[in-house]
Amino acid sequence: MRNLLIIIGLVLLVVLRGAFYVVQEPEQVIITQFGKPIGDPILKPGLKVKVPLIQKVHRFDKRFLEWDGDPNELPTKDKRFIWVDTYARWKISDALLFFQRLRDERGAQTRLDDILDGETRNAIANHYLVELIRMSNREAVGAELDEDETPLELIEFGRDVIREQVLAAAQSRTSDLGIEILDVQFKRINYVEEVRRKVYERMIAERRRIADRYRSEGEGEASRIRGEKDRELKRIQSGAYREAREIIGRADALATNIYAAAYDRSADTRSFYEFLRTMEIYETTLDAETSLIMSTEGEFYKFLK
Repeated sequence: MRNLLIIIGLVLLVVLRGAFYVVQEPEQVIITQFGKPIGDPILKPGLKVKVPLIQKVHRFDKRFLEWDGDPNELPTKDKRFIWVDTYARWKISDALLFFQRLRDERGAQTRLDDILDGETRNAIANHYLVELIRMSNREAVGAELDEDETPLELIEFGRDVIREQVLAAAQSRTSDLGIEILDVQFKRINYVEEVRRKVYERMIAERRRIADRYRSEGEGEASRIRGEKDRELKRIQSGAYREAREIIGRADALATNIYAAAYDRSADTRSFYEFLRTMEIYETTLDAETSLIMSTEGEFYKFLK
């Protein structure tokens, strides 16, 4: 009898324990009976009661949840293949509908993979690459456009507009699933390896072309400076040569005048002058190794007698 009472007490304890459950603050709860939901979702936290062994508690998060997509290789409208990596934030807006359509978060993540990846693919395929890269048509602050560079192409849409299109399309497809997509963002957009290599090559070629232009302009300026230098040097040399010749001419004229004046003087003075000039010539023309043959009747010999 005692053992029977103990067994009955244990059974009652299990039953009573299964009749109570607690709803936490970040949770919402659906009660199912024989696998079918009954009643409305329980959103208010606190201690709750259910029929033990028959009814089952299903808990769902009320907080914002994360969806992180895998990077996908997608083609743009201008046939450029790029890697696109996206993520989103969502929440369970109707727990009952969510349970009926998706059962749990794993099913929701799988469905979101299809929806968000598909809408991202559609949006990328309907827009040009430049629209995915740029936000708007505003000019870069402080940027100076090189005269050889092409101005930025005007765009009709920007990355934010495309992102909002993806969000709106995805929200319309999840409205009957009991979930609400709160935000979609492009985590990363990048070229595939082949396109990235071509872009780098084009950038390098562009920089080299500009460098060659600067180098050509520099060489032209250097040639101009060297030409001006040579022209100025020749002008200075020409002026110096002219001035030197003028000085020499004046000196020759002065010497000629002196010679003439000396010859116009008395015979003794003229003879002395001729003697000095001859001695100067001897000194400048003769040395120890010079042999000179002169006539005894010549003017050049008479002062050696």
